Amino acid sequence: MLITRLITAVILAGGITTTVLFFPTWVVSWVIALFWLGGAWEWTGLVRLQGASRVFYMVGMAALMFLMAFGGIAQGWTYPITVISVGWWMLSCMVLFRLPRHIPLALVGAAGPLVLIPSWFLLSRFHQGFIEGPQLIMSLLLIVWAADVGAYLIGSFCGKVKLAPRVSPGKTWEGFIGGIAFAGLVSFGISIMLNVPKSLFVAIGVATAMSSVLGDLTISFLKRNVNIKDSGRLLPGHGGILDRIDSLTAATPIFSLGIYVSGLHL
Repeated sequence: MLITRLITAVILAGGITTTVLFFPTWVVSWVIALFWLGGAWEWTGLVRLQGASRVFYMVGMAALMFLMAFGGIAQGWTYPITVISVGWWMLSCMVLFRLPRHIPLALVGAAGPLVLIPSWFLLSRFHQGFIEGPQLIMSLLLIVWAADVGAYLIGSFCGKVKLAPRVSPGKTWEGFIGGIAFAGLVSFGISIMLNVPKSLFVAIGVATAMSSVLGDLTISFLKRNVNIKDSGRLLPGHGGILDRIDSLTAATPIFSLGIYVSGLHL
């Protein structure tokens, strides 16, 4: 199982890295869109949609992406979309702490675009809107991956105290701290390569890594809401697409806000 998980991760990471660094923005945008639409399809499982309702939900999500990409409705809205998305994730954090017994499925369905659309849009804007856009996306990915790997390794060997036992029993505080620490180290290395203020970028990296855990926990909570283990079975050893992009859906807006507020110009 571990070998399968590792092979899938290496293939995905290699493909995403190649796309982000060597392809034009329109290709990057729609490759990301395909993954996010795959996540949207799996999101319908969290809402228990069937048949035509499931297709209609997907078509609506794709239409919204198309309008944002080609209809001009999102031009100049990068910062507002960032703020709205950050506000949503703050609300999600409060819900997780309260841990209600059940979230109405209609509310879960309405939350889908708020979870998926902003992160896709912001990743596309990063690639196009900054001189070092591809490097900026790779920085975000490396921070999130570092948090995931650090949490897995430290949690596996040292994890004892459960982080959120009713949401994700496998996560521990030791793993959480290890993941944040590893992400901080990676952020420090990135700050040197990008020649940006080290303490500032490490702070952004740590906040990003912490929010990535929130994304993971939120999807875990919603899966438990409908009593499923994985969002899908497309990715061997990892489950579904949503299980792989959940961290990015929360980390991307926080990273974006950090770049805007800090005034970093890349």
